[in-house]
Amino acid sequence: MQADDARYLKRKYKGGSLDVHPTEKALVVQYEVEATILGEMGDPMLGERKECQKIIRLKSLNSNTDIASLARKVVEECRLISPSRLPEVEQLLFYLQNRKKSAEKKEKKQIKPRDLTPFEGMELDEEANINSIDDYVELLYEDIPEKIRGATLILHLARNPDNLEELLQNETALGALARVLREDWKQSVDLATTIIYVFFCFSSFSQFHGLITHYKIGVLCMSIIEHELKRYDLWQDELLKKKKVLDFLKRDDDPDNQNLKKEYEKALKKYHGLLTKQEQLLRVALYLLLNLSEDTRTELKMRNKNIVHLLVKTLDRDSEELLVLVVSFLKKLSIFLENKNDMAEIDTVEKLAKLVPCEHEDLLNVTLRLLLNLSFDTGLRSKMVQADLLPKLTSLLGDEAQRQIAMCILYHISMDDRFKSMFAYTDCIPQVMKMLFDCGDERIDAELISFCINLAANKRNAQIMCEGNGLKMLMKRALKHKDPLMMKMIRNISQHDGPSKNLFIDYVGDLAAQIGLKEEEEFVIECLGTLSNLTIPDLDWELVLKEYNLVPYLKDHLKPGSAEDDLILEVVIMIGTVSMDDSCAVMLAKSGIIPALIELLNAQQEDDEFVCQIVYVFYQMVFHQATRDVIIKETQAPAYLIDLMHDKNAEIRKVCDNTLDIIAEYDVEWGKKIQSEKFRWHNSQWLEMVENRQMDEAEPFMYGDDGEPYLQNGDILERSDLFYSADGIIPVDGAISPEFFTDFQNGDLLGPQGFPGSSLTDGYGQIGVTPARPATAYGFRPDEQFYYGYTASR
Repeated sequence: MQADDARYLKRKYKGGSLDVHPTEKALVVQYEVEATILGEMGDPMLGERKECQKIIRLKSLNSNTDIASLARKVVEECRLISPSRLPEVEQLLFYLQNRKKSAEKKEKKQIKPRDLTPFEGMELDEEANINSIDDYVELLYEDIPEKIRGATLILHLARNPDNLEELLQNETALGALARVLREDWKQSVDLATTIIYVFFCFSSFSQFHGLITHYKIGVLCMSIIEHELKRYDLWQDELLKKKKVLDFLKRDDDPDNQNLKKEYEKALKKYHGLLTKQEQLLRVALYLLLNLSEDTRTELKMRNKNIVHLLVKTLDRDSEELLVLVVSFLKKLSIFLENKNDMAEIDTVEKLAKLVPCEHEDLLNVTLRLLLNLSFDTGLRSKMVQADLLPKLTSLLGDEAQRQIAMCILYHISMDDRFKSMFAYTDCIPQVMKMLFDCGDERIDAELISFCINLAANKRNAQIMCEGNGLKMLMKRALKHKDPLMMKMIRNISQHDGPSKNLFIDYVGDLAAQIGLKEEEEFVIECLGTLSNLTIPDLDWELVLKEYNLVPYLKDHLKPGSAEDDLILEVVIMIGTVSMDDSCAVMLAKSGIIPALIELLNAQQEDDEFVCQIVYVFYQMVFHQATRDVIIKETQAPAYLIDLMHDKNAEIRKVCDNTLDIIAEYDVEWGKKIQSEKFRWHNSQWLEMVENRQMDEAEPFMYGDDGEPYLQNGDILERSDLFYSADGIIPVDGAISPEFFTDFQNGDLLGPQGFPGSSLTDGYGQIGVTPARPATAYGFRPDEQFYYGYTASR
């Protein structure tokens, strides 16, 4: 078709679907354009169709807007919408008007570095034309200024996505650009920036990534970035040297000093100019690499070429736009363990800490998100505390935009017991308590309540939480909403001795009342756990058990399988707590709880936690005469304890040993059995050797003048560590039989140094003082010695 033949161009618009914008207050109109070229006689000569969309933004739309009037105005001003669709427009506008804000917040766009904008040196006095691409390629074979001009003209074409397909077909142009970049990037920063920008335009679309890989632009970009960062260090060193010389010779009347000052100011101005251009180059190169890292295999290649170290080094810059890009790149990399480990090896956290807080909202947000990714690592959490991030993050709790991320990081830090106490020295706890109470009847965010649960595990934090009406408000909300997580926080507060524990006396009735009711199991578990922590001497547990009829509940829930194991365990712990009271112990013993505990012990003998807590209940009960007789004479609890006295769990052994000591003190028959078992265990190595040794006729046992046996080869009987010892009560210079212990128990005592005639007060190696009982099953300390009659050295 000749150009003269085309006389008319006819366009036809056809309306399509109408919908709301997913995130903005706007309508999206889909339509189709049909363009037809007519000949001189009006006949169609050439036609083309194209699908388009138009966004109608409604900035004035709010809760008070008249929807009907606005809909009419939209239809009148937009010819693409037929007047017949007015009801549909009204319906969409009504939906936009009532769309929940919370939904908009949840659909927040992922923070990305802003699109690259034209920079200094891209201006042209002519308009680029795709038909002149061959002329622009010719310029790439000229000197540097012409190369820059040719590359800039091609860049103007590449910035229009419609031209990329055609540029892709021009292998000569792309090959020339790649060659010039590879050969001349050191000669001109502007030239390197412009050419990389051209390839960046291609990198914005995944289907063109193969093209960039083909010309090895990614590898070249990393080399350029590394080189520019080294240049930056040299610039800074030179500038610092000149500054030091100027400061050393600081005399205003010295002409030489004036010249030095002028030279320094000139160098500083030049430095800032170079820095601006270098940051433009770094930004476009890093953005290209970020786009390419969409493919994890390409990202791995970057990691192997030390991309993490290059990015962290770039964090020293002041350009906020460049920093947003760098931190975004690091955040993307941080989800892989290898990259996170690379960040841990260098001072990444320290450099990020300098950016918190900052006025640039996007930079602050993406920095916090990177810190959140890194906070899953224990070592990096420690570095965050050392970098003084704790008070900075606490201050961000008042910023609604950053509150959620800051709290997640603080939650991770609070998981470490080393750092829990540090929160007491910030205003964090008052802030989170206020946030809890401001929730009203709404559900508390999981992050907030989890953070509070961790904080409450520290004694000082718990005391701060209880200040004023803190505990009262917490109890009121927990009981009103039956919130198990809030009750878990209260339970953590109740575990600390001191003033905070005594405050719970006012709420014992409220907590006990929840146990009998048919509440959710999780909530009841926390209420039981809180009551179990209340080892308060002034608390009348007998009255509580009777008032709320808890004994049948406790007994019924001791049966294996009657409830979840967590609830049964809390019942056992509760029994251990109330058994400290004499009258409560008697009440429980008469109800038949001890046989139920033994049955549970049989069922849960593989669970160390259950075994330890049940043995602790026995330990508490043997203090009281009534319950002691039941355990010793009516049950097989002592036999179970003997079996457990050498358990592999240290806590079980400690509680078990001390319980057996008390039983042995008050019952002669069980005392002999316990003595014999301890003797057998402590001498098992020697006994086994004697029993298994085959008598050698050539080397029989020989006896000395004193009648003591000895071996000709190896005096094994001289090893005192193989004999039973009782910590100073029994000498270790010979074999001692269990009968010795019988005599010892019947009153034939040795003195403290092993000589007869030095009797002790109660006949069992102690001065008639009963040591204080521990409050829990884990109350024994390894350095404590409990002598209820005697104890074998362990």
